[in-house]
Amino acid sequence: MKRYLIIVEPTSTGFSAYSPDVPGCGATGGSRAEVRENMEAALALHLEGLQEEGGKLPEPRSRPGYVIAHRC
Repeated sequence: MKRYLIIVEPTSTGFSAYSPDVPGCGATGGSRAEVRENMEAALALHLEGLQEEGGKLPEPRSRPGYVIAHRC
C-alpha cells in the first residue's frame, strides 16, 4: 500500500485537496474531514483507472516540510 501526500487548502466554499505526486487528481469538501475522505476515494479511483489502462502507478516522492520566514 502506497501513501501519498495530500495538500489541503481552504476555499471560499470549504476545502480542496490534491496530491503533488498524482497529477490530475483532486477533491473538494465542506470540511477538512470531508475533503480528506473525498480525496481518499478520488485517489483510489484515479489509481485504479491508471492500472486498468496499463499505466504505472506514480511513486510517492513528496514529503511535508516547512520553512521559517525570518524577514516577515
